Amino acid sequence: MVTFLPTPIGNLQDITLHTLEALKQCDVLLCEDTRVSKKLVTLLVERGLLPHKDYIYYPFHTHNQERFLAQGAVEFFSQNIGFLSDAGMPCISDPGVELVRYLQTNNIPFEVLGGISAVTLMVAFSGIIEKEFSFLGFPPHKLKEKTEFFSLVFKSPYPIILYESPHRLFESLELMTQVDKNRQVFLAKELTKKYQSTFKGSLEEVLKTLRSSNNEALLKGEWAMVVDKAKCTENYTLSEEALLALEIPPKIKAKILAKMKGGSVSDYYQSLIK
Repeated sequence: MVTFLPTPIGNLQDITLHTLEALKQCDVLLCEDTRVSKKLVTLLVERGLLPHKDYIYYPFHTHNQERFLAQGAVEFFSQNIGFLSDAGMPCISDPGVELVRYLQTNNIPFEVLGGISAVTLMVAFSGIIEKEFSFLGFPPHKLKEKTEFFSLVFKSPYPIILYESPHRLFESLELMTQVDKNRQVFLAKELTKKYQSTFKGSLEEVLKTLRSSNNEALLKGEWAMVVDKAKCTENYTLSEEALLALEIPPKIKAKILAKMKGGSVSDYYQSLIK
């Protein structure tokens, strides 16, 4: 039996009674990061929320999951096993999906417990989402793909929930501002933690607020954002003028221009470097 266990995304008190009871029954823990899971278990024991137990820990993440499942025997999953991602709900921008598919394919019983997630917190927190929304996780890392990504998602008829790292936050906000600086956005960092912060306004306003802050600690930690839906009468795209104004390498600009307008990448590149 495998039980997928939600874990706190910040505040330890968000652990559920159901998860604590399930942990008491588990003998084996599959973990996105065994170090993170061991620390969580230690804190729960120290605060008297969980009795001490010598769990057997195995790493199970996106880099080893295929090998783990291919090398293991089906009988392994007859044990009482808990699966934990580092924070929040497994399978939501976290490992777990491949394990679910394996269990389904082999008719192995499993259970998923409900718990806290940054997605649901953002729905309630933003004041933007009333009903439907799209959750798209993290934007692409590469600049070219990210530019195309925002041009596309800004046409969505539904509000969009995204995650972003502090290292790429400004880049993403700048690209979104180029597409539609007046679009309403809600940003939150370090949800449920001591230094939780939220920002709401137009993309231009929020970016200006963050830029003007002298507090380096403000940008640390993981971020989530809600971008309001597109108005049906408007068509948003990254203009050629806005693209040329971006501080990105000429090679990438040339590739985007060729995709937008057609023609040769090398011709655009030569034009840009002259």
